[in-house]
Amino acid sequence: MEAADTREHYLNADYGVKSWLLTTDHKRIGLLYLISITLMFLLGSMFAVLIRLELLTPGGDLVQADTYNRLFTMHGIVMIFFFLVPSIPAVFGNFLVPIMIGARDLAFPRLNLLSWYVFMVGAAFTLWAVITGGVDTGWTFYTPYSTTASHSQVLWTAIGIFITGFSSILTGLNFIVTIHRMRAPGMTWMRLPLFIWAQYATSLIMVLGTPVLAITVFMLFLERVLGLGIFDPALGGDPILFQHLFWFYSHPAVYIMVLPSMGVVSEVITCFARKQIYGYKFVAISSLAIALLGFLVWGHHMFTSTQSVYTALVFSVLSFAVAIPSAVKVFNWTATLYKGAVTFEAPMLFAMGFIGLFTIGGLTGLFLASLGLDVHVHDTYFVVAHFHYIMVGGALMGYLGAVHFWWPKLFGRMYSEWAARVAAVLVFLGFNLTFFPQFVLGYLGMPRRYHVYPEEFQVLNVMSTLGASILGLGYMIPLVYLTWSLSRGPRAGANPWHAAGLEWTTPSPPPTENFETVPVVTEEPYSYPISEAEAV
Repeated sequence: MEAADTREHYLNADYGVKSWLLTTDHKRIGLLYLISITLMFLLGSMFAVLIRLELLTPGGDLVQADTYNRLFTMHGIVMIFFFLVPSIPAVFGNFLVPIMIGARDLAFPRLNLLSWYVFMVGAAFTLWAVITGGVDTGWTFYTPYSTTASHSQVLWTAIGIFITGFSSILTGLNFIVTIHRMRAPGMTWMRLPLFIWAQYATSLIMVLGTPVLAITVFMLFLERVLGLGIFDPALGGDPILFQHLFWFYSHPAVYIMVLPSMGVVSEVITCFARKQIYGYKFVAISSLAIALLGFLVWGHHMFTSTQSVYTALVFSVLSFAVAIPSAVKVFNWTATLYKGAVTFEAPMLFAMGFIGLFTIGGLTGLFLASLGLDVHVHDTYFVVAHFHYIMVGGALMGYLGAVHFWWPKLFGRMYSEWAARVAAVLVFLGFNLTFFPQFVLGYLGMPRRYHVYPEEFQVLNVMSTLGASILGLGYMIPLVYLTWSLSRGPRAGANPWHAAGLEWTTPSPPPTENFETVPVVTEEPYSYPISEAEAV
């Protein structure tokens, strides 16, 4: 019988509830976020299930139009603001950033705990909106509908998102200061893991972009409560101003969601190819380029919103430009696989799925950056499919890859590799069956956010709902075997994947202080010797 693990680590240092709720250990705070966003994911998924069931038939048989409006709105709000945005930064950023750079904690531990409480307060306001009737404006809150016509709980939701924004700002600020000031001796900028580069770029967007959303939501609140003429044309306001402000944040927010997943894929690819990443500097700098260019393309969401043809042309060119650093990453990941000793453990399957799905999402994004074609497919299911290929196919696949790659480090236990591979395949197949038909639906003219549609679209909608069922099964299986692994899984060593990086030099789970002595970095990142690659 295997002996019990008696080492003192961050999980068994103190089991009291108070010790968790008042902890300043970055690893425990990461787990608090993990529990919180998992609950939000389950809630958002429930809304998605009802949406797909409604769309099985063309007649709107399950729910009424107002209820359907609330379903897709709450699905978007919960999934974007309370799952996708905080998923990797709040969970794995919190857990890994200090360990990967050789630090014992984040720069501001108390601020880190505060960010979780702020997140939970914001989530509470939004959940109150769900309980008291929901929101029907769409997750974009477009004015003047959100400020004058909607009778739903817009204010509660706006307050929740406003509060949650401060959680993102505090987290981003903490990461930036930590990466600048607390790197171990020898950990130069060009020796940083690519996951850290991705977190750094993401943090810049959080700190610079989130205040714009907070200000926008606050102005929406003032107009709805006090009747100020900011966006309402009847009061001298400009509803297009809301779109400019909203998308100035919300397009960079796409990269808050997907950049961390790119960092995860870089770590996983190098590990299971047993090769140093091809073009490390290009992959690192491309993260910063994505963060910068992401602030310059918001207008491509507004090609049909009265902006001039010349302005739209500029945003079209910039939207094509932002695809270049993303393409650099995909090319370098592919080149890293070339002549590598590649193995296909579950994290690698999720990473490969990310590359395939993100590539499709990126290419269809170029369609939407083209003026003529965007006018045709604007606000159709083509946009829904593109968005989900980036967000679900990209961000969520990366998140699942991170869960499976670092799970042994978080909990010191392995999971069922066979079950994890089945889940990865089901997620990939189910996702494509769910969302690829929506490209066809959009091109044929089915508008988004409609619960009644012509009968000729039913076959494609039935395919999409079938795919969602397979996708849901792929998501539920990990909940089973990961929960099982917490108590029954085989114990993991310090480095079960034989990966490079400081986090794999600590025990699994890591001790409270991470390192007994501050490590000194002497090697380049991802230094996999040739002999090891040949031995795998």
